[in-house]
Amino acid sequence: MTSNPSSTTATGAPRAGGAGQLGDRSVSRVGYGAMQLERLHGDRPAAIALLRRAVELGVDHVDTAEFYGDGFVNGLIRESIHPEDGVVVVSKVGADPASGPIPLRPAQRPEQLRASVEANLRSLGVDRLAVVNLRRLDSGPGLRADGDQVVDLDDQLAEMVAMRDEGMIDAIGLSSADLDGLRRAIPAGIVCVQNAYSLVARADEDMLALCASEGIAWVPYFPLGSAFPGMPKVTEAPTVRAVAETLGCTPSQVGLAWLLQHSPEVLLIPGTADISHLEANVAAGSLALDEESLVALGAVPSRSADVPLG
Repeated sequence: MTSNPSSTTATGAPRAGGAGQLGDRSVSRVGYGAMQLERLHGDRPAAIALLRRAVELGVDHVDTAEFYGDGFVNGLIRESIHPEDGVVVVSKVGADPASGPIPLRPAQRPEQLRASVEANLRSLGVDRLAVVNLRRLDSGPGLRADGDQVVDLDDQLAEMVAMRDEGMIDAIGLSSADLDGLRRAIPAGIVCVQNAYSLVARADEDMLALCASEGIAWVPYFPLGSAFPGMPKVTEAPTVRAVAETLGCTPSQVGLAWLLQHSPEVLLIPGTADISHLEANVAAGSLALDEESLVALGAVPSRSADVPLG
């Protein structure tokens, strides 16, 4: 797939948030993270309508994974998004579905990464994946590896590069990586990094700076903090609420707009299972924060140390 450098998507819609760069592809800077579509397991028409609305709104960057609903979300994307829509679908590997309170288990070994890529190809119904993020378990909230799941990054990258050479994937990204891991991975041709990052959790500024210098897209997950217990939330920061009141928008929109203005490398993938929230997220891509607001928001303390690591 070649890059479309214009400000419009393949369907002619203005790109949500303008155009950003993901490797050699131009994509909407406001994309869509599909994980929350699992919540619509009992209402498939609503899930399909939401994805179609995203395309109508100029979203042409969708983030997914086979382990979202054990293939359910990928199946929705396959049914809802068509080649003529020109949507770049990004997937990830490094975990598998599991039962229990935590619905994931590590899948870090090279043969597991390959099996996950093959599963994504099948459920998405494609011959080649545009971008695949290697989810490491080095940083951020969530899973940690132990036993035979502790795998050297170089071994994982070798498998990812082999699959790229074989034509299974076009490009490689990293997720939940640390600074040393990013430095080691750059020679493999990394096009994006997905880490937990927001206005109130900015510990990865050095990683963002490295991405900016290398032309690597920065794709923050938990861009507004998280509903997980104990994690800081952007929408609860008094300064964010005050700026939102002044500008006549929501605190969530302020948090998303701040990310877009913080660095041109930022691509957003906020998730939702509600069309009205989707529309509000896309509208944040047109929100211009004035200098006074940016100064005030820049003074909001980072609370990355409050993010639980397990």
